[in-house]
Amino acid sequence: MSKSSSFFGQDTLSPNEVGHSLGSVGTFALWFGANIVVTTILTGMLLVPDLQFTTAITTVLIGSLIGAIPLLLVGLMGQRTGLPSMALTRRAYGPVGSQIISLVNMGVLIAWSCIQALLAGMSLDYAIEATTGYSNLPLFVILCETVVVLIVLRGHLGIELVERWAALAMAALTVIVLYQLNQHYDVSKLFEMPVESRNGITLGIAFDIVIATAFSWMSSAADYNRNCKTSKIAVWGTYFGYLMAAIVAMGLGATISGLSIMYGLEQTYDPTRLLADFGFGLPAALVIFFSVMTTNVMAVYSATLSCMNVAPNMSFWKPALVIGLVTIFGSLIPGILDQFQNFLLVVGALFIPAFSVMIVDYFLVGKEGYTAKLLDATHQLGRPTAKIAIAAYLIGAALAAYWTLIAPPSFGASLPVFIITGGLYWLGATVFTRPSEVVTPAQEEGVL
Repeated sequence: MSKSSSFFGQDTLSPNEVGHSLGSVGTFALWFGANIVVTTILTGMLLVPDLQFTTAITTVLIGSLIGAIPLLLVGLMGQRTGLPSMALTRRAYGPVGSQIISLVNMGVLIAWSCIQALLAGMSLDYAIEATTGYSNLPLFVILCETVVVLIVLRGHLGIELVERWAALAMAALTVIVLYQLNQHYDVSKLFEMPVESRNGITLGIAFDIVIATAFSWMSSAADYNRNCKTSKIAVWGTYFGYLMAAIVAMGLGATISGLSIMYGLEQTYDPTRLLADFGFGLPAALVIFFSVMTTNVMAVYSATLSCMNVAPNMSFWKPALVIGLVTIFGSLIPGILDQFQNFLLVVGALFIPAFSVMIVDYFLVGKEGYTAKLLDATHQLGRPTAKIAIAAYLIGAALAAYWTLIAPPSFGASLPVFIITGGLYWLGATVFTRPSEVVTPAQEEGVL
């Protein structure tokens, strides 16, 4: 074994090489740590003062309860089949459609990572400047993302170890930050805070943004849950881990935004700025730092697996290193943070219909063929449902784009798009294909 192979992770797409290393605590910690993140805090910040504080928190709770269901379903598919998310798209969309989705997913995850790295660098830069007087934002952005890349290069086992301890640290630090906010500010005034339109957020858009946050993880869920020990762990560990993190992070963001406005401070996602004057800026800065580490490693890792789905002969460390370097430089692009809200909405438009088709294909059309056979380059080039899947996706994506960017309905777009897209695919697969056409050659080797 070479030195490079002993250092770098040896992760592959094959279900035959999956190690079921994630128990209930590890799965909960993974998804909790993944979502106590600055971008989720920023999502909560967008909701206040455009909505009443109680309305914002209720929207976060309901949207997360609903949005996490498709997330755990994709994760369950990964646990049952041992396949990563992008490989799972091959049955419904065929190899070519799956490769296109993988390329789009890789681009979206790289964008996520760039935004998170910038936010982490901003927080770290502020904390160090406040204590030492030294400021160098590009340097701290690069340092944060470099740590992420080094962790990813170790593969999923390194990520699981880091996530477990980082999640514990973030939970403790978040409690400290919330306690200190309550000590130094009158948090109860948030419930009396008047509504003021600043970000153009309506109730429908807020609901969409919250659901889009959950849906944005659908493309990565199977990448990690394929390592869960049991299906039960994959379902409940994911659901409660994500739900707790969303409530804490978005609730913290809404709280920070409201307090910033009420006390005449700069509206900011960053609790460091609210607590620095009271000597508690460091714990707040550590929350931000740990959050970007836990979330970014997952984004870069999943982007790597997406790349491997397009070019399966590549060794894991090569795309991981290249993607890591791209995110480092991408995070320094001027103005990237200004497009965060639009980015969340685009994520919903792209991935809600894509994974609606995949979920319906597995749970309603049939599980046949979800085996290692999917990884064959020539597998199902002529699959009859591929055209139906692509057509349903394009209709769903067009609806999502129209309702999200042009004419937002009062009831929100995410759930209607999810249901309509899945319904169209199920109807097409049922009416236009015969049962014998849906069954694949892999059925001969046994159905998972």
